[in-house]
Amino acid sequence: LAIGLSVPLGFTITTECCAKFCDEWGGDIPDDVWKDVVSSLRSIEDATGCKFGDAANPLLLSVRSGAAISMPGMMDTVLNLGLNLGICKGLA
Repeated sequence: LAIGLSVPLGFTITTECCAKFCDEWGGDIPDDVWKDVVSSLRSIEDATGCKFGDAANPLLLSVRSGAAISMPGMMDTVLNLGLNLGICKGLA
């Protein structure tokens, strides 16, 4: 149902993937999973005209954590992922 709210572009990395990262994959990201992440990031870049890591026209992301069960107050959010000194200088 469209109610006129803007929903930012994004993609999801599942809790299953996170669990495998911690347990089965030994902290490494398999090539096929990494390719999916990069492909999703490129899709957002194409749709917005911004580029991750580009000081002149940066794509900044927010990362919202989630869980298989509700844990109010326990989940972190990272804002402005991609912001670094070079990006700050480019924005100045």
